Amino acid sequence: MEALQDTSLTKQHSHGPYDVAVIGAGPVGLACAIEAGRRGLSAVVIEKGAIVNSILGYPTNMEFFSTPELIEIGGHPFATTGYKPVREEALEYYRRVAEVERLHLRLYERVLRVDGVKGDFRVVTDKGRLAARHVIVATGFFDRPNLLNVPGEDLPKVTHYYKEPHPYAQQKVAVIGARNSAAKAALDCYRHGASVTLIVRSEHLSEKIKYWIRPDLENRIKEGSIDAYFGAVVEEIREDVIVIRDADGLHELANDWVLAMTGYHPDYEFLGALDIEITDDAFRTPVFDEATFETNRRGIYLAGTVCGGYDTNRWFIENGRFHARQIVTHIAGGEVAEVDFDHIHWKTAE
Repeated sequence: MEALQDTSLTKQHSHGPYDVAVIGAGPVGLACAIEAGRRGLSAVVIEKGAIVNSILGYPTNMEFFSTPELIEIGGHPFATTGYKPVREEALEYYRRVAEVERLHLRLYERVLRVDGVKGDFRVVTDKGRLAARHVIVATGFFDRPNLLNVPGEDLPKVTHYYKEPHPYAQQKVAVIGARNSAAKAALDCYRHGASVTLIVRSEHLSEKIKYWIRPDLENRIKEGSIDAYFGAVVEEIREDVIVIRDADGLHELANDWVLAMTGYHPDYEFLGALDIEITDDAFRTPVFDEATFETNRRGIYLAGTVCGGYDTNRWFIENGRFHARQIVTHIAGGEVAEVDFDHIHWKTAE
């Protein structure tokens, strides 16, 4: 982190009205605030938790799939000890970037709604309100798990977030899901002494599992080290069993813990409170301009993974960080060309 340079000229004012209020202090939200500052716009970032709160919730020893240059923001180099960054390095990097850029952060403050119109918004939080001319919503999707909606899902033994394997040693663990999170949790728990059963709704593992993880999991299933039920759905969760149904009927499996790695989605209740329209397609995609990222409510923009709705495989830090440039250029009155974000080079956005 020594390579970071203090590029800010002055510290942001602590009181509004602000040119830009950013909701969400994830990597993309921070990138938006940085971009605003470099265009001479005052910005505040409001976050209901810690800086990069979603990364804080990642598995303790998680390694990113991407190399560091693909998740850098503000042009600050991301130095790592290995080829790919780990969770702790990311937490340190984004915290330091926020400090060096002197971003005005309001942490542990939840936005409830945004009143007013473009140029004269009032952002109402659980701790007060502030004035802003424009609002950028960069709230991601990690806080809202896709629920199983079955009896017993609210038991203490059930979690939609996986942190580390140690608590599950010598325990019977059901892992639900077919993608990377489920695959990594199943392998991690197995290698730390858990008896693991993988429950997959589809007939096979997802093709989106990383190429170096998939064969490992397939081989562990093939050799019987990890039990697996495909084409299976959970019917009920009890204190000591999990009930599933597959082509062979109902099965009651002895169980101590359930890791429901079923994915996440944006906070639609909050988007509704902002009067942001949602499409009626399968992904429930929020409505926004593909070039400027402005929503149906003028002056309010979306940035990052929240843009994808249930399509959580379209936007990542790697490409979502470039939304900042599009949005702030539009706010500053510049011409904004639409970018083919599905095919950009993630290092340069070109």
